[in-house]
Amino acid sequence: MTLSLALLLPNSSSIGCVAQETRRSVTLQAIMPGRHPSCSLTQSHFNSSRGRRERLGTSEVLWHSRGQDFVMDLTLGMEAQALLEDMLEITAQNLVHMEVTEHYKIIKELGKGKYGQVVLVTHRKRGTPMALKLLPKASTKLQNFLYEYCVALSLSTHPAIVGMFGIAIESSQHYGFLYEAALHRDLISIIKPKAGIPEPAAKLCAKQLVSALDFIHSRGLVYRDVKPENILLFDRHCRCIKLTDFGLTRPQGTLLRLVAGIIPYTAPELSRGTGDTPGLPIDASLDAWALGVLIFCLLTGYFPWEKTVPEDSFFEDFVEWQQSGLEEDLPFHWRPLSRDAVAMLQSLLALEPLKRGPVRRVLNYLDRPWRAEVAPTKP
Repeated sequence: MTLSLALLLPNSSSIGCVAQETRRSVTLQAIMPGRHPSCSLTQSHFNSSRGRRERLGTSEVLWHSRGQDFVMDLTLGMEAQALLEDMLEITAQNLVHMEVTEHYKIIKELGKGKYGQVVLVTHRKRGTPMALKLLPKASTKLQNFLYEYCVALSLSTHPAIVGMFGIAIESSQHYGFLYEAALHRDLISIIKPKAGIPEPAAKLCAKQLVSALDFIHSRGLVYRDVKPENILLFDRHCRCIKLTDFGLTRPQGTLLRLVAGIIPYTAPELSRGTGDTPGLPIDASLDAWALGVLIFCLLTGYFPWEKTVPEDSFFEDFVEWQQSGLEEDLPFHWRPLSRDAVAMLQSLLALEPLKRGPVRRVLNYLDRPWRAEVAPTKP
């Protein structure tokens, strides 16, 4: 039987700084025993995460009563929120008012979506290639634009986070900001169906992502959007990768409203409600869960499940195995992984958030095999 989980790949452009905005569908298949699930992942899964963006303001509060273990994270979150508010105010006062074509030559479009578009540009005098994200003023709140820009700018000093040029633009029709252009598209463009990527490349990706996420968490923020489309490649062997797209990043402790729309990377505690359900204070455990799903995809070439709800039989099998801890309950499509890799993912994908991660625990497994030496046979 076939588990058909479609990853959305970028177009065939040779330059893809933010190619996650323009994709074609490719099926990642795994041979699964005994059932015919309908698990096709469509563009709506990825768009749903963008549609759930909660902005700083009246719709978001920082949670103050989660217990002693949460005090430190809450303090970092409050400091991060205060810093971002100051940055937003200063940036709003110093927007560069200009028409893009006066100073930059547009080379080609890299991506387009409901938010706007990303184009490759060069500076008319210096010739510097850059990616320019443009958001229509007619459909974009200034506060939302400033927030994404300021978060990205505040984190861009890390080598595994996309570099910013520190230029926020307001033209007659658009808001925009400039950042470094990646010439090798994004991570999802190299994931092969039913195979993933070479183990050395997967470990290089994991090591850099752990460093970036740990840095983000140390700044009192939660990234909240770990997935291959948001990981830019600066070479085809993953020696240099960088996180991009910080529209969903929030201070730790922000009260996140639960919604029904979910994707495979969504932690189960966020999948248990609807828009009317009281929210949960977010923390780094959300990024640990998404990182675990991503590593699974890199090693296998398919998702471990489509949705983290009981109705998804693959997720339910995972839950039963986590609860029993018995080797014979390990789902069949996990068996291409080594025991060390399974143990690593068990930590990242712990069902209880307080038992999950932290992401840096992945570093303890870099010198161990992640794929089983003998391919599994169907029972």
